Amino acid sequence: MHRSSVFPGAKAWRVDPIYSDFVDDPLLEPFQLKHLTLRNRVFSSSHEPAYSEEGMPKDRYRLYHEEKAKGGVALTMTAGSAVVAEDSPPAFGNLHAFDDAIVPWIQRLTDGVHEHGAACMIQISHLGRRTGWSHDDWLPVVAPSPLKEPAHRAIPKEAEDWDLERIIGKYADAAERMQAGGMDGIEIESYGHLFDGFYSPATNERTDDWGGSEEARLRFPLSVLEAIRARVGADFIVGVRMSIDEVLPNGIDRPQGIRILKRMEDAKLIDFVNVIRGTVASDVVLTKVIPIQGMPAAPHLDFAGQVREATNLPVLHASKIDDVATARHAIREGRLDMVGMTRAHLADPHIVLKIMEDREDQIRPCVGATYCLDRIYEAGEALCIHNAATSREATMPHIISRSTMTRRVVVVGAGPGGLEAARVAAERGHDVILLEAMPWAGGQIRLATRNPRRVDLQGIVDWRVAELKRLGVEVRYDIFADAGMVADLKPDVVIIATGGLPQVPDLEGSEHFVTSWDVLGGDVRPAGKVLLFDDNGTHSAMSAAEMMARSGADLEIVTPERMLGIEVGGMNHVPYARAFNETETRITLNQRVMTIRPEAGQLCVELGSEHTSHRSPRHVDSVVVDQGTQPMAELYFELKPLSSNGGAVDYTALLAGQPQRKVANPDGSFELYRIGDAVAARNIHAAVYDALRLLKDV
Repeated sequence: MHRSSVFPGAKAWRVDPIYSDFVDDPLLEPFQLKHLTLRNRVFSSSHEPAYSEEGMPKDRYRLYHEEKAKGGVALTMTAGSAVVAEDSPPAFGNLHAFDDAIVPWIQRLTDGVHEHGAACMIQISHLGRRTGWSHDDWLPVVAPSPLKEPAHRAIPKEAEDWDLERIIGKYADAAERMQAGGMDGIEIESYGHLFDGFYSPATNERTDDWGGSEEARLRFPLSVLEAIRARVGADFIVGVRMSIDEVLPNGIDRPQGIRILKRMEDAKLIDFVNVIRGTVASDVVLTKVIPIQGMPAAPHLDFAGQVREATNLPVLHASKIDDVATARHAIREGRLDMVGMTRAHLADPHIVLKIMEDREDQIRPCVGATYCLDRIYEAGEALCIHNAATSREATMPHIISRSTMTRRVVVVGAGPGGLEAARVAAERGHDVILLEAMPWAGGQIRLATRNPRRVDLQGIVDWRVAELKRLGVEVRYDIFADAGMVADLKPDVVIIATGGLPQVPDLEGSEHFVTSWDVLGGDVRPAGKVLLFDDNGTHSAMSAAEMMARSGADLEIVTPERMLGIEVGGMNHVPYARAFNETETRITLNQRVMTIRPEAGQLCVELGSEHTSHRSPRHVDSVVVDQGTQPMAELYFELKPLSSNGGAVDYTALLAGQPQRKVANPDGSFELYRIGDAVAARNIHAAVYDALRLLKDV
């Protein structure tokens, strides 16, 4: 049932002669993968964004991948991974490849991607120990050996013969379903899951026919591939996403990895390899496979090139290749056949289209914040930190439509929310004026980037400032706007994006502490013994703590939460934890600051909690507090009586994607809205989303 590589409804620019205009750009050269012609060298690698519904790739899932196809990507790899059996319960919204009900949903997905000229494949796997037992069907987790995985904490059952025979058949069943659904191929996950768990000596301690020698350890994965081939035939594309070097003391190293790969290649069981270096058993090692902000770009690109030299298989690879220059280098220098720009496509699904249309400078950058990955575990869905349309394609546009009338929009505040509001309004064709009190744009991002490791966040600001210049938006800096000034501009719409200021906790001795903003901004440099009271759990406290610890302060972090940095995801937690470990920073949980008072030339801090009446003293030189922000909304409240809507937002219209039409004051001369932290303490994504969904209909 394999679909031809010439897809119905494919756009004309897929045809090879059209590429003659782009022959100087290696990224735009077509690539032949077996019988399948891929229209360029850019793909989005397999990942699980957790957009599934009841294990099915319904409309949200489909539209997310269709948008990348519209944007010119050659191949979108779906799922990460679709699970092949019931005893591989989804750990992060995985698709149910074990269920026949998935086939029509897969067909809708592949039809949608193919219609826009891209190829579509899917990754399938048995998660092995990389999941938990206490949900879905409550079946025991299975693995080659009963070794606990740190990330998911389940202690697996050692798989028995009957488990393995059953699972081998389940792999073949799942592959057949994907073929029936019109997928152009499948990819077997082979790092950190059951498949590679057998051939890796780090996870296979068996002494029976499924363990011991390399030949015995290969019995299970080769049996899986043979069963898949027998089911889908020789023509269907089958590949592996494989860790060629696990970088583990007792794991697969490069010579072993190449040898295993060659074994699969020589047996004609696979058609491509998607190269990984590292493993995924904990957040620490995962950040080496998928680096976050502050870590080197494309760290495994040369390694992937070495694998390419050792095999005749097409080589794919993705790992923090988040800019076009690096991707182009990867293809031009022969490191890869296909280059993966996965997180980059969450930030901008139209990367290839913008390259082709000579709009490369308009590509929205991936800033490495890894909000996308962390949010999967923290909140059950991947979101880009500064593209609120990604995954919301049914309601939020990636391309802003023009309004039928031109209005004057005044935006106050040039943080991420205000910049986005100005950008969207300008794309709508409105006359936009942006007022900012500081001599520069950025708001709290300017503070965040004072931590050198987080400097890439500046891309959120720089891209929008460049877009405002392209769109002709008038930006006035060093303007502390008041109500009269705003009214004198004769606006039709006013957006208050003034952000927030540090919230000061109500405790005895509040005159004796400073805030994390004081530390991040460089106004205060605490030294000696320092206590940081984090009653917020976000990056601002953690980043201030990291900077103080690295500067040599003798630091203790105190939080009333049961874990440190409770709002910071697991992958972003890693560099903070590294800094605190390397500086011997002390962490105190379930405690809060009750009082602060001067004592003997120091500050005596009394700690306590809701759990008990017990109190513990600390004697320190400085106290730093982070309790989030409170809205800086004075201007908003001054303008409310002058507005037609009294500042009210019609939530029914907002959530339905309809324009705001609320009129509370017929004599008002403009509509008034506030967004981002000017409403309440939230984050960058919330501010950007506020701006997009309000302004797209103005």
